Amino acid sequence: MAPAALVRLPDSGPLAPARVDPHLVEAPVLAHDRLTPEYWRLRLGAPGIARVAQPGQFVMLTVAPPEEPAPVLPRPMALYAWDRPAGTVDIVYRIVGEGTRRLAVWRLGATMLVLGPLGRGFTLPERPGTVLLLGRGIGTCSLTALAGEAAARGHQLHAVASARHRGALVGPDVYRAARAEVIEAVDADGSSDVAGLRRRLAPLRDDLAAVYTCGSERLLALGVELAEERGAEVQVSIEEHMACGLGFCHGCAAGRPGVPHETLLVCADGPVFRHARGLNGARR
Repeated sequence: MAPAALVRLPDSGPLAPARVDPHLVEAPVLAHDRLTPEYWRLRLGAPGIARVAQPGQFVMLTVAPPEEPAPVLPRPMALYAWDRPAGTVDIVYRIVGEGTRRLAVWRLGATMLVLGPLGRGFTLPERPGTVLLLGRGIGTCSLTALAGEAAARGHQLHAVASARHRGALVGPDVYRAARAEVIEAVDADGSSDVAGLRRRLAPLRDDLAAVYTCGSERLLALGVELAEERGAEVQVSIEEHMACGLGFCHGCAAGRPGVPHETLLVCADGPVFRHARGLNGARR
């Protein structure tokens, strides 16, 4: 995505994301099991984080146990869900590298060092309307917490959960619990074809107020098209490697290689940004 397409969410006003101070906590592992054939769910006891978390924020997990020196750097993980009364947060992940391989060996009762919540999350329109969530693969984990929040505020929710195959789908159960109209789209049967998705989303009401997306450039492009047609805005969550999650290391600039100046930082300025094209004619 070109850096010029990203616009930082406002710092003040009704559409500004909530600003909260992160907590550094030693969080016990309360549950750790398979959510789907491809994804694991980790539940941590972190009341301070659960109390102030907002949809679209993330945490940094120190995946090396206290007695082991590596991996040295923590790993950024989207907040899949949280339970404020219970004081728990849920992380969903797929094993793809050394960090997540080490994360998978954590057992019940162990205590993990966790920093969060971090970043600038999603914002919802002030007036109830229709919102659309477009997520693919593990990127959907940035959107799941938004579904319940949107439903609680009276928005009509539509959601697309996309993946390579059905075993890689994540999110449809969360969306249905939020009373969303859900489309499951997988490569294996051709249902993730963008042209077909566009036809299936054609009945979206004209009061579409916002599109939220993560995990797919193709779905982002589709969301921007639909938003421009209906005068909606687009918010996109960006996935990026990072070392600190706080903006100190400057390792998560959102620009492309060769850009002569530093661009927006995913951790401090995002991970949620507005898409510039989706702002054209957007309802405020």
